[in-house]
Amino acid sequence: MATSDSVSVGVLSLHNSKETKSILNAVEDLGHDPEWLRRENTTLRIEDSEPTLEPAVDVIANRLLLSKSTEPCEEMGLANTLEQLCPMLNEPAKTLTSMHKVASAVALSDADVRVPDALLALSSERLNFERESFGEEAVYKTAIGTNGGGTWKVDATERVNARVGNRYAFLQKLLERGDVPTRDLRVYVVDGEVVGSMFRYAPENEWRTNVALGGRVEDATGDVPDEVVATAKTAVEAVGLDYAGVDLMEGDDGWYVLEVNPTAGFKGLYEATGTSPAPYIAKVAIERVGGEVDDERVEELAGFLDDSVPACKPPAVSSGSADPLVIGYTEEVLISGTKGSESVVAKSDTGATRTSIDTQLAANIGAGPIKSITKVRSGSSKSSKSRPLVDVVVGVGGTRHTVTASVEDRSHMNYPVILGRDILGDYQVDVSRKADRESDSEIESEE
Repeated sequence: MATSDSVSVGVLSLHNSKETKSILNAVEDLGHDPEWLRRENTTLRIEDSEPTLEPAVDVIANRLLLSKSTEPCEEMGLANTLEQLCPMLNEPAKTLTSMHKVASAVALSDADVRVPDALLALSSERLNFERESFGEEAVYKTAIGTNGGGTWKVDATERVNARVGNRYAFLQKLLERGDVPTRDLRVYVVDGEVVGSMFRYAPENEWRTNVALGGRVEDATGDVPDEVVATAKTAVEAVGLDYAGVDLMEGDDGWYVLEVNPTAGFKGLYEATGTSPAPYIAKVAIERVGGEVDDERVEELAGFLDDSVPACKPPAVSSGSADPLVIGYTEEVLISGTKGSESVVAKSDTGATRTSIDTQLAANIGAGPIKSITKVRSGSSKSSKSRPLVDVVVGVGGTRHTVTASVEDRSHMNYPVILGRDILGDYQVDVSRKADRESDSEIESEE
């Protein structure tokens, strides 16, 4: 229960996530007052040159998912505004450095932390001119991305662009160790101390290890060399964060830091180690402004990931439940691959498991490489067809979705893209809203 000596801890998070909920619940369980700073309840008023934040808090833990935002600078500006009113964990300027992979690599290099060779060029010609220096295969990724989204493995014959959609992209050396299974190491650091560490193994037919993509996790406690743990701590200090997940990978000549993630997920770490970072983050926030916590209680809470809906979640501004995001029966979307982006009209199909794109469109934007083959049954046909699967980035309104789409010849159909449930699950489809007035009577289901 909160007392008169309670600290009010705000968690700045405009989305729902296990991490946000668990931090808020940990604050309350430690005897202090949590406040979820969301669109429904957060205001900043300036009267007589006096700024006031509502709800009023003593300290803020920054949990904005800037890497998933189409316009991260807008949310960064919001965080920067609030930081001027009260202390903030994971300060905006430091978060900006860490979320931009190249900026982070520069900061790490300055701290003598080893990072893979990389090249950011502002022109596609320069980027492709130096492509050969990265070997037969290289990693091509957007400078801002998350959950493995906006990351591709490209060979020497593939042309790449300096931008993917509205984001800069760069080349990075591919780290491999012969026939050793592809894995990386995630070390979670809070206030300079390691909370837990895990190995992440890439799933079948995938080279990325992200848990969001199906990566398998394994407790790495006791299996990580001391110097690697020290490197993870140094990496977080180098970019200036209060808490972060550090991703490292071992190459033939030692360990490298891939990135320092200010909003790293807890699910995989908890699954692997049985430890939640949430109460440790809550502890740092509370103590940052002079509050007190019971360290034994922190250890106790760390053994449980409480991601239930916190009591402090503000009600929707309108009556009833929060309005879901709405997408039209047809919608203009931005499709991005390694070569570029195209704006097209897509059709929403709740009967389709997976998003599908036209073969020519896939070629134009550089979708790929092919990850695997799936069999799809179309319409009333009893037979199934094999289709390649490729990664693409789909921009819908202000949201970016990285999905594994199937590729087919849609030249005889009205729409080059079908949005499946892998995207539509985040929206309510309004069949009366159309980006054009065409119709297309096709139904697809994946086997």
